[in-house]
Amino acid sequence: MKNSIMIALNDSLSSRAVIDYICNLSLRPEDVRFTLLHIYREPSSGEELMGQKYMRKLPLKYLSMLSSVKEKLVQAGFLKDNIEVALITDPYATVADGIIDQFKKKDYSMVVVGRKRMSKAEEFVMGDASIKLVRALERTAVMVVKLK
Repeated sequence: MKNSIMIALNDSLSSRAVIDYICNLSLRPEDVRFTLLHIYREPSSGEELMGQKYMRKLPLKYLSMLSSVKEKLVQAGFLKDNIEVALITDPYATVADGIIDQFKKKDYSMVVVGRKRMSKAEEFVMGDASIKLVRALERTAVMVVKLK
């Protein structure tokens, strides 16, 4: 039986920690399927100020990041044909909303996300995506990899 694991990624230290953690798990490569996922959220005003040229470059940047993550998993022994890359460019209000929506479209055994350190004030203002995922996806495993 194949386990299907969604790994939500962005270009951050916490996402790199997620992949390092997954590569070091004792999983049977033939029994696991990965979906490497990047979700766009609605751009902030600061991002919009960067201009359209900057915004047009983002999909290539994130596709490149997802492809390099796929290659890292293959080098760790996972099967290339069992790794899907998904770049969701239609923006969601929050990344957590996007992950939940994409989760509902397929049958996943587990969702894996990274979590950066936030102060209590940041957590209060911005919310905590990992907590939202744990609550919303209560019938599946949610692994939160936290930076040391």
